[in-house]
Amino acid sequence: MKILEIHGGKKLSGTIRISGAKNASVALIPAAILADSEVTICNVPEITDTDALTEILQYLGADVKRASESILINPQTIENKEIPEELSVKLRASYYFMAALLGKYKYVEMYFPGGCSIGARPIDQTLKSFRALGASIEEKDNHYKIYAEELVGAHIYLDMPSVGATINAMLASVKAKGETIIENAAKEPEVVSVATFLNGMGAKITGAGTSEIKIKGVEKLQGCYTEVIPDRIEAGTYIIAGALVGENLKIDNIIPEHVEMLILKLKEMGVHMEVGPDYVVVSKTEDLKPVKIKTQGYPGFATDLQQPITPLLTQCLGISTLEETIYENRFKNVPYLNEMGANIEIDDRTIKVSGKTELVGKRVEATDLRAGACLVLAGLLANGVTTITNIEHVLRGYENIVQKLEDVGADITLKEEN
Repeated sequence: MKILEIHGGKKLSGTIRISGAKNASVALIPAAILADSEVTICNVPEITDTDALTEILQYLGADVKRASESILINPQTIENKEIPEELSVKLRASYYFMAALLGKYKYVEMYFPGGCSIGARPIDQTLKSFRALGASIEEKDNHYKIYAEELVGAHIYLDMPSVGATINAMLASVKAKGETIIENAAKEPEVVSVATFLNGMGAKITGAGTSEIKIKGVEKLQGCYTEVIPDRIEAGTYIIAGALVGENLKIDNIIPEHVEMLILKLKEMGVHMEVGPDYVVVSKTEDLKPVKIKTQGYPGFATDLQQPITPLLTQCLGISTLEETIYENRFKNVPYLNEMGANIEIDDRTIKVSGKTELVGKRVEATDLRAGACLVLAGLLANGVTTITNIEHVLRGYENIVQKLEDVGADITLKEEN
């Protein structure tokens, strides 16, 4: 078992360069299946989630080459066969293969996807989209068989603006006959990234980034080149690290508009920062003001930054509140923060954080990806040694996190523990 050991209280200074977006990469890799020739995806982070998707591609018979930060995928040799449970449960994003295989072959057979345990994460909106396009679905014991004689464009209304359902609806409909309209679509940058990729292949998608996306089906899609956008959640995580223990810490290769709500909240707290065209320089600030935060779909405050910002709220003078509206089980980090010295109360989907409190290193557990990131940040601030178990969750989503933090002054070590 891997553990992460952090000796806290070290100032972080220098530059952290942000990698390609995890949440975009995990959709772009399955989307490559839709092409009829080789696809090149650049700026792909080397994380276990992208490794798991590459493993599924290779299982299906695709020719996959990894070169530095690029992945070259030739889908011409793919055999459309059942994706077994041991592959699909490794991450939730495996369900993008459902849509890509259905869109290309009109048939897919696989198991329910896995991922972090952060609450109910049904795929009902994705399945609703498939049915609207004319697909039939057989489900038994988490096993899905989805098929259609043909897919026909439809008017799809999503009950909530789910990123996954929006992307799956696009993947399944780009080769459908006629026009598809997705209403109440997610507006996240990752949705725009996938639409840009598909349009590069020859798809006809308009409106990505708005609540209405229109897709005119095409018969063929050719290979193309695309570059993954910078990871806004990684950027936000390290910006928060700078607010906790930074000394002119520069977070480079970012799109500031993608983390605008975080930046606004940090400025509301009183955090010292400089925002440039593609970077943020941030330093630890004393006497932070308490704030109210409510997670929302983009461009609101990202649910994936809710847990990472919590350690910073413990350093505000007064009571901060944080309401989670997306997932109902995303406060698993809170008991561990309280063990470290925080004063946080949970009331249904809201936490009340009373500060300022001193954090002390403890042995804690990363229960999911962003909870793990939260504990890494808490460990960087805390006095003494913080040991984080189940650190594999964090390695799923943050490329070279140990090296990046070491390079700017953190005392952090990844270890094997029996």
